[in-house]
Amino acid sequence: MTKKTEQLPDFEEALKELEALVEQLESGDLNLDQSLKQFQRGIELTRHCQGVLEQAQQTVEQLIDPEDEGSAAPFDTGD
Repeated sequence: MTKKTEQLPDFEEALKELEALVEQLESGDLNLDQSLKQFQRGIELTRHCQGVLEQAQQTVEQLIDPEDEGSAAPFDTGD
């Protein structure tokens, strides 16, 4: 199985992994090859998280106003 076909973790797990990667990279304990591999994984996780957030935003916008696909309507509290 290649990395492209591996399942990415859910958003919360990806965020935790990203935090751990940042700590490892900031520690300076990794050699160059390890640092590059961790950086590459971090980019992959970041893109995954951005995609999840974009999908969530689209879902919220559709729930707020399913007729308007352009922008979200303000929330009406009914006051």
